[in-house]
Amino acid sequence: MSETDLPIRPEAISGERYLEVQASPEFQELRSRLRRFVFPMTAVFLIWYTTYVLLGAFATGFMGTRVWGDINVGLLIGLGQFLSTFLITGIYVRFANRELDPRAGAIRAELEAEIK
Repeated sequence: MSETDLPIRPEAISGERYLEVQASPEFQELRSRLRRFVFPMTAVFLIWYTTYVLLGAFATGFMGTRVWGDINVGLLIGLGQFLSTFLITGIYVRFANRELDPRAGAIRAELEAEIK
């Protein structure tokens, strides 16, 4: 369990303080880094998925091309969808561990220091 997963006592921090933290440059940088990763990665995956669906609908001859035995291009691209999902998840976890979690931990530590 990471440090940021531990519960914080909500009764000890006011809503106004949360809004101040949300407006802080540190939080804005955290949110900006998240968005700079998530939005492009989502766009790439959606384009990849849409291409697969369109090929399945309009390029049936290509998708039905046998590669080896009963394995065809459509099946390989379909399995590639699963592979790309796992790959994107792994890349995100690595990114979050290196870039997001340390920043979120610092913001949390600052809030917790005010409580004590």
